[in-house]
Amino acid sequence: MPALPSCILEPLWGQFAALLPSRRVTHPLGCHRPRIPDRVIFDKLIQVLVFGCGYRRIDDHTCSATTLRRRRDEWIALGLADRLRLIALAAYDRMIGLELSDIAVDGCITKAPCGGQAAGRSPVDRGKQGRKRSVATDAKGIPLGAVPAPANRHDSPLLGATLDTLAAVGPLPQDVTVHLDRGYDSGTTRDELAHRGLKRRIAEKGTPARSRPADGGRWSAPTPGATTLGNCAGALNGAPRSWSSGLPWPMRSSRCAG
Repeated sequence: MPALPSCILEPLWGQFAALLPSRRVTHPLGCHRPRIPDRVIFDKLIQVLVFGCGYRRIDDHTCSATTLRRRRDEWIALGLADRLRLIALAAYDRMIGLELSDIAVDGCITKAPCGGQAAGRSPVDRGKQGRKRSVATDAKGIPLGAVPAPANRHDSPLLGATLDTLAAVGPLPQDVTVHLDRGYDSGTTRDELAHRGLKRRIAEKGTPARSRPADGGRWSAPTPGATTLGNCAGALNGAPRSWSSGLPWPMRSSRCAG
């Protein structure tokens, strides 16, 4: 069963392959052990991201968990993940459009049994190791940026760093409203937003939320990191365009096949 439909996975791989640098083999006899193809690693990493499984859960005769981690670190060091994220956001902005007049920021706690020093005692999981992701989304819930932190960090101090990640999508519109839950109801939050010239809508402590779904349930926040992806390989064809905010989109690599 594929992790993603081919209509999304194939264009995404085409764009990612165009970002990969040319590899030179310097061994005098070639390579005594064939290198695992990048496409195999890419498909495995997509499974990790979509299903949330561990590397040892998906290793098989085609690729080991150690190779997955090594190639992942290699690609991260090259900055390929950040470049692909910006290209995917630019494609979405062109085809559908980001709504940046309203920004929502919130935190999400996940398990991290092997998180080491980057993790902390989770207040919602009996003190086990966990991590927090402070995520900023547009009005439709499209993730724009995220900041990792230990699970025991409060959401409010992470607001400034989370808003800093929005610089990747360019200057925001003039009138931007930041929507926050009751955990951000503090003077520090108000000073931070005022310093940035942003409007605020914060749910007050002790007061029910102003808006609820029609069935009386709770709003469901988007999963951090689950960015909606479009046809990334073909979305940036033609003349250079710009974000909804006016900043030019990242250019499509010339190696990507048209």
